Amino acid sequence: MDYVLLVVGLALLVKGADWLVRGASSIARTLQVSNFIIGLTVVSFGTSLPELVIGIVAGGQGNSDLFIGNIIGSNIANILLILGISAMICPLPAGRGTVCREIPFTLGAAIVFFLLVNDQLFDGEATSRLGHIDGFVLLAFFCAFVYYVAQLIKDDKNQEWVGEQATDSTLRSVVEIVAGIAGLVIGGQLAVNSAASIAEAMGLSQAFIGLTVIAIGTSLPELATSGMAAYRKNVDIAVGNVVGSNIFNIFIVAGLSSAINAMDYNPANNIDFLMMMVATLILFAFMFTGKPKNSLQRREGAVMVMLYMAYMGFLIYRG
Repeated sequence: MDYVLLVVGLALLVKGADWLVRGASSIARTLQVSNFIIGLTVVSFGTSLPELVIGIVAGGQGNSDLFIGNIIGSNIANILLILGISAMICPLPAGRGTVCREIPFTLGAAIVFFLLVNDQLFDGEATSRLGHIDGFVLLAFFCAFVYYVAQLIKDDKNQEWVGEQATDSTLRSVVEIVAGIAGLVIGGQLAVNSAASIAEAMGLSQAFIGLTVIAIGTSLPELATSGMAAYRKNVDIAVGNVVGSNIFNIFIVAGLSSAINAMDYNPANNIDFLMMMVATLILFAFMFTGKPKNSLQRREGAVMVMLYMAYMGFLIYRG
């Protein structure tokens, strides 16, 4: 039965992603704002809902390994696997602002998260813990991010619109977005729960499941959405979705979950934290190595996917 639910979940993810991309693109044209901003906000929030659900549930159950593993693993998968596959489908150009501001912002979010959870390393405490105050600090950073996005929207609206005009009605676009998000959430839950049951039946640890099965499972909406966006040549949505999702995962998922339920942190996860930061640095570096610059080419996408496969091999070896 788990295998059947896994297939159903994957099918819902693909269809939900298609609806979300189409609806979001139409809304962008209606509001006359860039696809990147829509990807950075509406789409990334929608595709981050599975991580938020998993985070709150895992926090309520006191399963900190699953909670932390889900966030770190999802962010690594978003960059190396999802952007890598999307770039292999269609080269992904990025605006100068994305390269100089949004990508470094995701690295800054990872560093802030790393500092907050490592009480033993930086504060000399007996244990490390992501407490209620830490959660509110992360939520405060998210408020700063919202202000930044509001400025982006304001600047975008002040520019003369040169893009395509909307062809679908606003109501239809909103219905497609809502249906798409619902498909992603339900499909993600089905895929994650069935995959986790299969993994547990194989005797795998919760930390390993969080970093691999759950992380990849909750990243399936981002994969489906960014992959579909790349296929439809909506590359701004593909990039904005991943960048925004990584920021949401740390500031909203980790922030809200820990503000509700404080959780212990295992410093053994620091190696995975470092991998998340390295993945972000690799993405930043690849924006300057390709031709043209500020773009992710197919060969670089292939390298990122291979790096992710190597990381998965390391996790399997580590157990």
